[in-house]
Amino acid sequence: MAKATRDVPTKTDPGIAGPPRARQTIDVGKLERALRKAVDGEVRFDTGSLGLYAQDASNFRQVPIGVVVPRTLDDVVAVHKICHRFDAPVLNRGGGTSLSGETVNEAVVIDHSKYLTAIGELDVDRRLVTCETGVINEVLNRHTGKQGLIFGPDPSTHSRCAIGGNLGNNSCGIHSVQSQLYGPGPRTSDNVEALEVVTYDGARFWIGVNEEEHLDEIIDAGGRKGEIYAGLRDLRDKYADTIRARFHSEKQVPRRVSGYNLDELLPERGFNVARALVGTESTCATVLRAVLKLTPALLERTTVVVEYDDLADAAEHCEEIVERWRPIGLEALDDELIRDQQEQNMHVEDIKELPRLGGGAWLVVQFGADTQEESVGRADAFIAWLTGDKGYARDRIRLARSTQEGGTSEHLWAIREGGLGSTAFPPDGKDHWPGWEDSAVPPDRIGEYVRKLRRVMDRHDIRGAMYGHFGQGCIHSRLSFDLRTADGLATYRAFMEDAADLVVSLGGSVSGEHGDGQQRGELLEKQYGSELLQAMREFKAV
Repeated sequence: MAKATRDVPTKTDPGIAGPPRARQTIDVGKLERALRKAVDGEVRFDTGSLGLYAQDASNFRQVPIGVVVPRTLDDVVAVHKICHRFDAPVLNRGGGTSLSGETVNEAVVIDHSKYLTAIGELDVDRRLVTCETGVINEVLNRHTGKQGLIFGPDPSTHSRCAIGGNLGNNSCGIHSVQSQLYGPGPRTSDNVEALEVVTYDGARFWIGVNEEEHLDEIIDAGGRKGEIYAGLRDLRDKYADTIRARFHSEKQVPRRVSGYNLDELLPERGFNVARALVGTESTCATVLRAVLKLTPALLERTTVVVEYDDLADAAEHCEEIVERWRPIGLEALDDELIRDQQEQNMHVEDIKELPRLGGGAWLVVQFGADTQEESVGRADAFIAWLTGDKGYARDRIRLARSTQEGGTSEHLWAIREGGLGSTAFPPDGKDHWPGWEDSAVPPDRIGEYVRKLRRVMDRHDIRGAMYGHFGQGCIHSRLSFDLRTADGLATYRAFMEDAADLVVSLGGSVSGEHGDGQQRGELLEKQYGSELLQAMREFKAV
């Protein structure tokens, strides 16, 4: 049974990288009874459920106050009103795939993924779909793919991550290059048209994009929405010049997802409150339903794999490939990742498909089209360019034809999608952890970043595979941190500080799609400075 009372952090915390929070006592028994009375869904305060929801895919373990699995959107609203009355924190969760500690906390956890999975209207002409936030990313794409459209951001966990998680982290995924070149943009925020939200005190309303011209009207209408919009307008006006000076655009850094998207509130962007809320990781409001923008599916897909001597050399080539050949995916693999998979008998047959003449890295370049002829033709032209203009050896290049459904992967892509699993517990006997697994830089600097990041790793005696979304400047890695000893933790902190300084010096982002969470929130002052960090605290307060 759950404890009768529970000391938990107060709700008065200013937010991002703020000071330690005070503690308060909550009568857990009364809270549980109130939730059971008001909610039709499952209310779980038993020890087993608390243990189950105390962990996610991150380095963190925090026992929740309780768990609610709502059956209806009204249930979600009721949970907020009751938790507000008890001053109990709330936390939204879907698949629990977060790597930065976003889906664990000392809070009432709301799991949307079991019942809140409805897919609503699909507007093919406007390329929009409405859905609840518990729907799985791949399930949504199978549904919209029947009409030749997909939701562009598709993380490698697409078979189990919920759309709410995409919204919470501002996810991107393997085919965000496709969404960047052929759709609305690479990040989930770029692919959002409107959100229905509920605030902590239980107010429920829709927020949208391009509302600058209607801003006075919305504020004059009053109510909770008008109050919030007035506060956001004043915040925007107060910090507008600093936001313009410090925020990199998605053209400079396609994978900039760190912090709150204050730049979406600027008048020249249209006062996009819905897009500003994407990436806030359940710290500001809860999303009930989303209207998402879709991208042409381009389901006839052909993959070309190119071997390089070194990962940094492969990285130097990525920007040119994206700009000249407009692939729908461009990923990198290093030889350490391949060795880890081989030694664990993972993807054995798939690895045999790689060209292997002693190089240390590979680029996986995928082309998509509506017809197989066009898809294969683009891949053949790319290979001709590599072997002709660029002088690459033909036996270092492999072409694989395949047709994919929206959001799924096969063959060579299985190697890349197995990156996290294969590098977490490699055969060397050392556990490898997230922490610096998601950094991003401008694509034209990724080769430089690979070389300098390796030097930082060597300085701290840390190793690990590097792979990821090199076409957009994002590197994934699982590193050999020692999180069990005091000396190991000191090294971990020193490495994180040095790595953050490096990525900021290159104009990058400490998070490229996984979000900041409890893992990297403390580093945001390095990226944005103290004034913008204060603006983000004020955003949360609004």
